[in-house]
Amino acid sequence: MKPFAFALCVVFGFSALSAQKPVWQPAPGHTQIPIWPGAAPDPQTVAGPEYSETSGKDFHPGGRPAVSVSNVTRPTMTVYSPQGKNTGAAVVVFPGGGYQGLAIDLEGTEVCDWLMPIGITCVLLKYRVTDVGPYPKSGPYPESPMALEDAQRTVGLVRFHAAEWHIDPHKIGVLGFSSGGHLSAAMSTHFEKRLYPLVDAADRASCRPDFAVVIYPGHLSMSAAEWDAKQGGKKFVIPHPDHPATTDRDLGLNPDIHVTSQTPPTFLLQAEDDHVDNVDDSLAYYIALRKAGVPVEMHLYAQGGHAFGLRRTKYPITEWPKLVETWLATIGMTSE
Repeated sequence: MKPFAFALCVVFGFSALSAQKPVWQPAPGHTQIPIWPGAAPDPQTVAGPEYSETSGKDFHPGGRPAVSVSNVTRPTMTVYSPQGKNTGAAVVVFPGGGYQGLAIDLEGTEVCDWLMPIGITCVLLKYRVTDVGPYPKSGPYPESPMALEDAQRTVGLVRFHAAEWHIDPHKIGVLGFSSGGHLSAAMSTHFEKRLYPLVDAADRASCRPDFAVVIYPGHLSMSAAEWDAKQGGKKFVIPHPDHPATTDRDLGLNPDIHVTSQTPPTFLLQAEDDHVDNVDDSLAYYIALRKAGVPVEMHLYAQGGHAFGLRRTKYPITEWPKLVETWLATIGMTSE
């Protein structure tokens, strides 16, 4: 995974259409909720205030522009509750953006627009991204802990408020795209201990997801981890030769992703012609999950590219939301 590659295809595709840069707000009826009662832990410098931009003509997934949010230092969650049928399930959504920006509609609000009508509470996390230089200022854990800290905090908050928000505390999952897909995998393997000092009672609630949906992820293979480390401040250390991650650079797993039998059931999806995040990222994670005995379902397609979200395309991969709905029923998170 090249951290700036998604930015090239999404974040760098966003151009300022005017001198004034707006701040993203959810649709009327929904409110952003700060996830930290005070200052967030492990802050990084930022180039300027938070802002949102609409993509230029060089990036129109599904024939429409997309919105990116940058310079996020005050993370928030926005809760989208189903208005009719409620399955009790909830999904915390992590938009992608190379850990440098957030594709807030394409891989955020549009996911909630899909989940709410099928009775699933959607919690959109606007996690911290700074994009002021190479890792660790903005990047994946462990080079930068910010996004994973925000994700741990949010899953714990959702479980803590489950009764109030009409959520089953045993049906809380995560779903992410690209870097957000990596964040979903990181959450699935880093839930036993918070990365930050406990703040309040919500941090005593488990932050283990009950399931994970990982869509065109990056940062998951050994080769991707080596590339990441060369960009960062920490020298990559090859693990012990017996570590399963060393068996193959492409199909071996990133050694910072510690899959165990407690890793939650996982759904994986990627296109083989994804030129931003290699399909080996999904394959490496799938192999590790299988070896650990974790229930996993993977769908690979010949065509589809990267950063398509839920928008309709001419390729069969565009039907993936239906596959997720069926899978959620099979693992007992929703009913048929």
